[in-house]
Amino acid sequence: MDRIFAALSHRVASWAGQPSAFVLALITVTLWLVTGPIFHYSDTWQLVINTGTTIVTFLMVFLIQNAQNRDGSAIQAKLDELIRAVDAARNDFIGIEHLTEADLQRIKAVLERECGDDETHRLAIDRLIQRR
Repeated sequence: MDRIFAALSHRVASWAGQPSAFVLALITVTLWLVTGPIFHYSDTWQLVINTGTTIVTFLMVFLIQNAQNRDGSAIQAKLDELIRAVDAARNDFIGIEHLTEADLQRIKAVLERECGDDETHRLAIDRLIQRR
């Protein structure tokens, strides 16, 4: 079941990000608008688009979340591998994505203190911009 859902969600998410999906949605809304006068802008006419968009939105939430979870896991695995590969890197950082938000904020504060103050960061960024 996981493989079927992963394959399906990957295909649908890839297709949904294409211009053809936008064009199809635009055509659908345009056709709905054009039929307004035919159906006298009735409640049923409005209900059709509301129901359709609600169903599509509801299903897309799950597909988008699945895609984001996959992407996040893949990026995390790649970063963990880079940490393992660099001798000077601290292996303690592997798996910190499982910590609480408060723990992550404390780690971030410690790292920022180790790297210097905001002025140091600003000067480093200015130097990078000037190189371009």
